[in-house]
Amino acid sequence: MPTIDVEYAELEHLLGIELQGDMAKLDEILAFIKGEVKLYNEREGIISIEMKDTNRPDLWSVEGLSRALSGYLNQQKGPKHYAAGKPAVEVNVNAKLWNIRPFICCSTVKGIHLTDAIIRGLMHQQDKLDKTYGRSRQKTSIGIYNLDLITAPLKYTVAKPDEASFVPLGFTEKMTLSEILERHPKGIEYGDIVKKHPVYPILFDSKGNVLSFPPIINSNDLGKVTEQTRNLLVEVTGTMHKTVLNTLNLVTSALIDRGGKAYTATIHYPQDSEYPEKKVITPDFSNRRMSLSVEYTNKLLGLKLSAQRISELLLTAGLGIEKTQKDSVDVLVPCYRIDVMHQVDLIEDVAIAYGYNNIEPLWRELPTTGRAKPDQRLIDIARELMVGLGYQETLTYTLTNQESLFDKMNAQKTKNVEVANPKVVTMTCLRNWLLPSLMEFLSNNQSVEFPQKIFELGKVTLLDEAKETKTRDEEWLSAATAHANANFTEIKSALDAFFGNFGVDWQIKETAHPSFIEGRVGRVIVGGVDVGVVGEINPLVLEAWKLENPVAAFEVNLQRILEGKLNK
Repeated sequence: MPTIDVEYAELEHLLGIELQGDMAKLDEILAFIKGEVKLYNEREGIISIEMKDTNRPDLWSVEGLSRALSGYLNQQKGPKHYAAGKPAVEVNVNAKLWNIRPFICCSTVKGIHLTDAIIRGLMHQQDKLDKTYGRSRQKTSIGIYNLDLITAPLKYTVAKPDEASFVPLGFTEKMTLSEILERHPKGIEYGDIVKKHPVYPILFDSKGNVLSFPPIINSNDLGKVTEQTRNLLVEVTGTMHKTVLNTLNLVTSALIDRGGKAYTATIHYPQDSEYPEKKVITPDFSNRRMSLSVEYTNKLLGLKLSAQRISELLLTAGLGIEKTQKDSVDVLVPCYRIDVMHQVDLIEDVAIAYGYNNIEPLWRELPTTGRAKPDQRLIDIARELMVGLGYQETLTYTLTNQESLFDKMNAQKTKNVEVANPKVVTMTCLRNWLLPSLMEFLSNNQSVEFPQKIFELGKVTLLDEAKETKTRDEEWLSAATAHANANFTEIKSALDAFFGNFGVDWQIKETAHPSFIEGRVGRVIVGGVDVGVVGEINPLVLEAWKLENPVAAFEVNLQRILEGKLNK
């Protein structure tokens, strides 16, 4: 749970109330946004607030706190509206950044009057966003500069480690990029993000002055902001465009709250490149539209609220209302509420505005008896059969990455469920088949005695537009055998023995699959339906996983087989 430090005087000023040092009163107010005072340093005037809602980075600044609380304090209902003027800066992006740090979003803020307290708060917000939402600068990093010292257009490009040099923030001497990574505290802390690449990202202005070495450090000449600075350039670089844009929106909106006037920037991506859009205007303060069902809201909360009452509560929570109908409410979600993804998120805001203590508890009077799902007995039998055939069960993560699912398996990439803001690069999506997990297991256990015979019976996640979550989970079964003589006959015999004892008639048909050797792979057919594949693993796949022994494997959609048995 993130803890933010805010200045007591600034919080009072922006909230428009006098707390008179009453932390109990402040705790009551912060409860609306799941905050709690952890420490009040009265001598320095700093309050440490723990935010229990970890997915709301819009609350990680004093400006965000006051904005979120304004509705609950009856100061302003509905969302706060932000706007940015016509583009004041252009940025040209080099195509070589695509596999390094491809995205950049910028804004300019003019006419702002900074104080020491505002600058400290801005730096605290920047640091908190970099470390948490930006995953310690791996996903995003923020740079703020004195706009008056910069000559547009800007060039976001790459440079070799010893090709460019500048004076980094906090230093007085020029240093090359490689020297910054070796000697500067930020270079030592975050250098691993870029060291793996032959060239590093760098941001220049049109005169060749270095603004920043993302995500490491800004220039001391252009990136030093003081109380005399009136015009600012804000830039955010990162690996995911949506995350980069969200971060820019949060920082820019905080500066607008401090009296600045924001202007957009035009980002030009190279035409002949993998970038999906070639011209992007940032920031983007537009609202998102969502429909909230009145019936669903009352069902989850156990209340009987009208659409009009729900609309009033959403306005109190800082959300906008486009249209109120009898059965639904069309909600406007402001750009800074990046945590709102589902109706349940809106319903939570309704509950908070209504007051959890105002909801009367309803106790169940009827006893309930739990039992296993009908298909669980068959799943347990399937496990026992695989163990009986001499295979050892493994249990691996459902989260994986695109490289493991497709590249290392020599398979064509298909759409799957990706994590919007993953914490680690090895877990960026949900698996849509099990065999890559078994191959990774074998790759990590080559020191163990052979033969190795393993299986996994677990869930895979597939896209399904018909479902509310647009996905569905299915039980699949995969097995692999690895040793010097592993072959098609062995794995086919194991699959035949499994189906025979499971009471399923099956057929095998010739096919081609890039993960398997051509001519030594077949489709598994049950009841006329294609349910899987069996064969010898392609040497290209073995090489990608650094496996020395041959591997034979099968994978079947056990869910389809179970449904067929249960429907008989």
